[in-house]
Amino acid sequence: MTTHDTDRGVRLRAAGTELTLRPDEGGRISSLVIGGTEVLRQGERYGSFVMAPWCGRMRDGRFRNGGTIHQMPLAGAPHAIHGTVRRRPWRTVGVRPTSAALICELTDPWPWPGRVTQLVELDEDGGGVTLTLGVETLGASFPAQAGWHPWFLRRLTPDGPGVALDFTADAQLERGDDHLPTGRRVEPRPGPWDDCFHMADGVSVTLTWPGQLELSVTSRTPWAVIYDETAEAVCVEPQSGPPDGLNTHPRLVTELEPLEITTRWAWTRQGLA
Repeated sequence: MTTHDTDRGVRLRAAGTELTLRPDEGGRISSLVIGGTEVLRQGERYGSFVMAPWCGRMRDGRFRNGGTIHQMPLAGAPHAIHGTVRRRPWRTVGVRPTSAALICELTDPWPWPGRVTQLVELDEDGGGVTLTLGVETLGASFPAQAGWHPWFLRRLTPDGPGVALDFTADAQLERGDDHLPTGRRVEPRPGPWDDCFHMADGVSVTLTWPGQLELSVTSRTPWAVIYDETAEAVCVEPQSGPPDGLNTHPRLVTELEPLEITTRWAWTRQGLA
């Protein structure tokens, strides 16, 4: 069963799992309820939001394309942060009982016409969801990134165990005092983290709430930011490049080669209904 209205968004349901999308709030996943238990931090800044056409912080809000320097708004002053689409309304272009497709147009302040597409596909058995983002140009080529910023609850129940994160990375990007990578790769360090990691074989992070739920976040991209510096939630953010990537790892979007990135969340219930 699928519901869709302006107040509650788009709800996908399958076998004890319910996922809610809010096209009116940046196309974010506002809720993921598994076995009757909410997994994502609630609030209009949280859930899981889309980052595009760049991810994380961009130094001073500036990037170069050819010989031209472009200035983006400093939403995370002194830097620009998380792209332009997370607070824009999205348009729902297709809804089925377990899937939905959304589009957001790239307009001012982004210098080029384009669009970001989002496909959300809930497994028929309610055991996982596949998320796909695309960035397309409607004319001239431009550099871009895309990714997700999910806020997973640290505790699923008030007296429940805290989540444990498990992953293997071949490198961690050294972070400067300005929260941006310095350009050096270092051996992965223990948390707490607000850091970008490189995983050569693709992102693979397991979140475990002992006795309740195990959830894996995977993607073919080698880049993920891990953030666990708040008491309420932790973030595992697959993205197509590192922070400030439009300047350091530009990926050109052309009419023939759009940018596409996919992540999968899969879970196994342990103590949840």
